[in-house]
Amino acid sequence: MTKPKVDIYTKFTCGFCVRAKQLLASKGVEFTEHDITMGGPRREEMLARAPGARTVPQIFIGDTHVGGSDDLARLEAQGELDALLAG
Repeated sequence: MTKPKVDIYTKFTCGFCVRAKQLLASKGVEFTEHDITMGGPRREEMLARAPGARTVPQIFIGDTHVGGSDDLARLEAQGELDALLAG
């Protein structure tokens, strides 16, 4: 089974973004980071994928919108993150 693609939308000075990326990296997860510090098409893409989301990070595992850093940490604490990452 193919592992789902992981996308994370971030901004340059975002501590929550750093925390989320560290958690993913600690699990050996490869992810694509989209820096939306200056806005642009990637910000518009994030808004289209997560209507109403105005903060970063916004994390997607496959087609699943995980949410932000706290949501990612909650999945890990509940033991649900590995299954989501495995597909």
